Parts: sequence; structure tokens; C-alpha cells
Amino acid sequence: MNIARVLLGACLVLLVAWCRAEPLTVAPNSGTVSLTPHLRLLQDPQGQLQFREVLQPQAQQAFQPVSGNAANFGFSSAAYWATFTLRNDSEQPLPLVIRQDYPLIDYLEFWAEDASGQWQHTATGDREPFASRALPLRDFVFPVLLPPHSERTYYMRFATQGSLNIGLSVSGETAFLPELGLEQFLLGIYYGGFLVLVIYNLFLFLAVRDRAYVYYMGYAISYGLYFGVHNGVSFQFLWPQNPWLGNEILIVLLGLSLIFAIQFARKICSGRQLSPRLDWVARNLMWALVPLTLLAPVFGYRLMILVFSALTLVICILLLAMGTMSLLRGSVSARYFMVAWVTLLGSVIVYMLKTFGVLPHNGFTQNAFQVGALVEMVLLSLALGARVSEIHKRGYIDELSRLYNRRHFDEQLPREFCSAARNSTPLSLLMLDLDHFKSINDRYGHSQGDRAIHAIGQLILKQVRKPVLACRYGGEEFAILLPRTSGEQAAAVAERLVSLVAELELDEMSLTASIGVATFAQDNYASAVQLFEAADAALYRAKLAGRNRAEVEQFELAPAAHANTAPSQ
Repeated sequence: MNIARVLLGACLVLLVAWCRAEPLTVAPNSGTVSLTPHLRLLQDPQGQLQFREVLQPQAQQAFQPVSGNAANFGFSSAAYWATFTLRNDSEQPLPLVIRQDYPLIDYLEFWAEDASGQWQHTATGDREPFASRALPLRDFVFPVLLPPHSERTYYMRFATQGSLNIGLSVSGETAFLPELGLEQFLLGIYYGGFLVLVIYNLFLFLAVRDRAYVYYMGYAISYGLYFGVHNGVSFQFLWPQNPWLGNEILIVLLGLSLIFAIQFARKICSGRQLSPRLDWVARNLMWALVPLTLLAPVFGYRLMILVFSALTLVICILLLAMGTMSLLRGSVSARYFMVAWVTLLGSVIVYMLKTFGVLPHNGFTQNAFQVGALVEMVLLSLALGARVSEIHKRGYIDELSRLYNRRHFDEQLPREFCSAARNSTPLSLLMLDLDHFKSINDRYGHSQGDRAIHAIGQLILKQVRKPVLACRYGGEEFAILLPRTSGEQAAAVAERLVSLVAELELDEMSLTASIGVATFAQDNYASAVQLFEAADAALYRAKLAGRNRAEVEQFELAPAAHANTAPSQ
């Protein structure tokens, strides 16, 4: 019987030794080494196992090596025990640092043997006060001392309502401190980038007063704070004594980020004008998010993180569709928005797949989301700049004809005149007037008159190319400025426009136009005003001569006293 017991005990010892992963040999001054290949894990579905039970041979047999190259389990209600063994073959004790690099673990416990063989227990996690940590750092860090020529086995217990990612590593003290300094430096740059973007766009908002800047700043601030919670920085510096706030505010900040993102996208993509149906969906989704965000702490973290994870993907796809529609319909700012949103969407997909356990937990899958968000913020800032340019341009556009308006013409004519005089190049001006426009309004109504103005504007747009400048000067009168165009060429353009206007088919309406042409060449006009008056006089003669025709102003050389005078405005 005694022999049988001895054999059984020996078998159990061998079985436990076989079940234990190969120890990791740590050398002095060793760098950071992942512990994942050296871990053995035990799933505790009910979360009821105690440490003394884990040490029993039956529990030791249940530990299994990590399958694959990662230990992330998505959203799991089970607790997980992890064990690993470190070996020191050197002649001196090794001060080591064991690190869990994913800070959103609700409850994390660590057991290590001291010199007397007693188990020392540390209980921490982001549901515990920050002071419970062995070292006051954003990640969970456990310092240990490994005696010379020894092996030590360590145990850890993980339990969380969120995504359960086990990212353990070990490094020597001398290697850990420089790495920690570099991480803090990079985090400073990262959050400094968010802060710079917010301050920069705040000044732009004070200058432009466009509501899109408010939505952008709200998005950047809430997203930046969200990543502060996600990285453990906010818990470390903002609310170290309030773990409840640290957990619940993560969902609230994510909800605020989504709300501001929707409003920003609707504004920057001109959703109401360019994609009204998608804008309607986005608006209603935004209003649904408001109570969800406010009530998130009531419903509990696990449920709400699943809901908001799904909503994040839905909103990303919706806003991508809205940006696509705006881009196809000519929005310049939508170009930057699309690049920004595709960048974010790609990083969101990577992070979500990691969160649900499809992709491994590593430096890329953990940080891609954050890097993608900062790149997105920079590109969205460029989109705001493009929007300002569009708004500025719209201030020079006549909404009815879609040509430039008189304000733009009055600014450009003196500039073009000065450029032509300086470079000794010709500059032609066409003044076009619709014939009998008052009778068109009286007979067919003002809506048909507006239709005629729009048709003439579209006709002119089809016939001119840069650097030609076409404007609606006022009422039924149009001005066309043709840089580097001789009088003969300008006359040919005028004759063609007269013919094309007469060929327009607008139901029962028949349209004709009269055009006056004047050309600045060989310093024949002393100022831009004289060029304009000459073209206007030619237009008047065309009307007196029977309309539906073009007249060219026969110029005389300006007096010698004015030959070298700079054109006035």
C-alpha cells in the first residue's frame, strides 16, 4: 500500500511538472520579453476558485498552455488564472518587473513567493483605488526579486466585465525604466497633439464662427479623454480615488464622441443638402444616442460596451456612406473627410476584432485605434480648412446662375487689368444682356425668368474655361472676362454665344442676347473702369442696332499722359 501511495504521488508530481509550461530563463539586464508563450491558463467559469484550491494537484492538471500566440478572450464572464515560472541561472539576485499592458481589467490579483516561501498577495484592478497598485503607473506593474540559481512560479487571476486581454511581459529593472520614460514621452506627444488641434481650431472658430468647429472640438476633446481612460492615464492623474467613475465614464465619453462625430459629419459633408436621406438617419441616430449615453451608468458596463461597440461600427459605415455621397456631388471638404474616416474605420475594425478575441492582443491591435484617431483628427482639421474655403467661395457665387457674382467681378477686373498692363498681354471683356427680359417676366412669370437666367449661366459655364472669368453682373446682365485674348478672338466668342443663346429651347420661351466687346491692348485704356465703360457702350450700340447681335468697341489709344499710368479701381 505504501509503495502504491509513493508511486501515485510520484505520478502526480510528474503530471504537474508536465502540465507546467517551460520556465523562462531571465538574464541580468534582459529587455522586455513576452510571457504569453510561457503561460498556462485555467478558466474558472463561475469565478469561485480560491488560491489555495488552485495550488491543489487537481487544479494544476487543469492548467493549459496558451493556444496560438495571444491570450485574449473577448467579453467573458469567466475568471482566468495564469501561471508562469521564471528561472535565474546567474550568481546574483535579479530585480524584475512583471507587467500587464492592458489597463482595463476590473480585478487583477498577483501571488509571488517571498524568501521564506510564504505567498505574498497583491489585489488591484481598475475597480480598485489607484493606491492598490504595487507601483503608481497606468499599467499594472509588479516588481519581484528572483534569487540566484532559483526558479519561482507566479500566479495571477483576471476578472473583468469588459474585454479580457492578458498581455503579460517581464523585463529587468534597468530595461524597464528607459522603456517607461519613452512611453511617457510618446503619450505626451499624443495627447499634446489632441490639445494643439483643439486650441488651433478654437482660434479658427473665434474668427469664422462656423458651428462645425464646435462639433470638431467636442469630438476631439471627448475622444481624447476617452483614450485617456482607455490608456489608464485618466485614472492615474484625474480620479485615482474614484474607480467607479473611471469605468462608467468610458462609455459616456464614447457616446459623446459618437454624438459629436455625427454632428460634425452632417455639417462638414453638407448632409442636409447633398444626402438628405442619410442625414435623416444620422440625425435620428444621434438623438437616440443622447439618452443611451446619459443612462449608460444605469444599465451596467458589460451590456453598454457591447451596445456601443456595435453602434460604433454602424455609425462609421453610415458616415462613410454620407461622405461618399457628398464627394460624388462635388464637396471638396468631403475628400479630406473620406480619407480621415476610412483611416479611422480601418483602425476601429482592427480594434473591434481584437476586442472580441478574433485578432491577438499585441502592440499593433491595441494602439492602431489610437494612432488612427489622431491621424483622423489631423485630416478632419484639413477638412474644416477646405470647408472655410468653400464658404468663402460661396460668398462669391450667384446661386441662380451658378456663375461668380458682381462682388467677385468688381474685385477681379482691376487685378486682371493690372496684370495685363504689367505683362503687355491683351484683356477682353464681354458684356452680355438678355433681350426683352422684362417682357419675359411679365408674360411667363418670374419663375420662368429665373429659369432663363439659370439656363444662360449654364450655357456660359459650358463655353468658358480657366482663366476665363464669367459673372452675373446683375439682373439679366452678364460679364465675361477673357485674359490673354485678342479682340478678334473675343469677337468670335461673342458671335458664338449669340448663336447658342438663340438656339436654346426652353419650352415656349425664345431667348436672344446682345453682347458688347472691348479689348485692352497697346495701352488703349488707362484704367479698368475705361475698359468696362467701353464694353458697356458696345452693348448699348448692339441693342440700338436691333439686338440679338454682338458689337465690338473700336478703341482709340489713350492719351500719352495716361499711357504709363497705373490702372485705377
